[in-house]
Amino acid sequence: MNIRSFIEQNFPPPCLLCLAPNGPLCAPCLADLPWLPEACCPVCALPVPGGETCGHCLRDLPAYTRTLALFSYAFPVDRLIQRLKYREHLALAPLLGELLAGHLHEEPPDVWLPMPLHARRLKERGFNQAVEIARELSARTGVSMQPGWAERVRDTPPQAGLKREARKKNLRGAFECSSKVAGLHVGIVDDVMTTGSTLDELAKMLKAAGACEVSCVVVARA
Repeated sequence: MNIRSFIEQNFPPPCLLCLAPNGPLCAPCLADLPWLPEACCPVCALPVPGGETCGHCLRDLPAYTRTLALFSYAFPVDRLIQRLKYREHLALAPLLGELLAGHLHEEPPDVWLPMPLHARRLKERGFNQAVEIARELSARTGVSMQPGWAERVRDTPPQAGLKREARKKNLRGAFECSSKVAGLHVGIVDDVMTTGSTLDELAKMLKAAGACEVSCVVVARA
């Protein structure tokens, strides 16, 4: 037993939401989170009746083949993710990675690739939340994480408020990928998926670098 496991078993933290003694999330709070329904588009995880491929993906199929998302980006999941990203509550990352690993029912990819941050944003924040989530996901699945295999080379303006086509244009040329992905199934890890434009652009670059398949694993779907 490692030190972390010993501490977790003998000195469990309080619930992050209700402060009950059996955290990091007690069973009632975990059950009350805004879980996505089972009927979601298998490609982009958008909730749709019957779980069929949604209209957006039928009209404009993204470069990734499927997406696992656990929650709607709604209270309190949105607050938890914001606490991780902007208040440096890094203890949240292992919890999110553990939840993702526990719901990964498909065959895992050959490698996990956290969504890269531009160097300027990484310097400002001090860490990449996708790397921290992927670190636990890697440990739980036994699949290696390779954050250095993709780089965000353009510091694009914020995507918020942009329409779908404007988001795509904003992201063109934003990423560069290593040829080490050639022939591999790459699983992109991120915290939130909004329209999927950022994930799609990275997936395109991975495919151009030789990846045979790209799938996405995200905590929440906006």
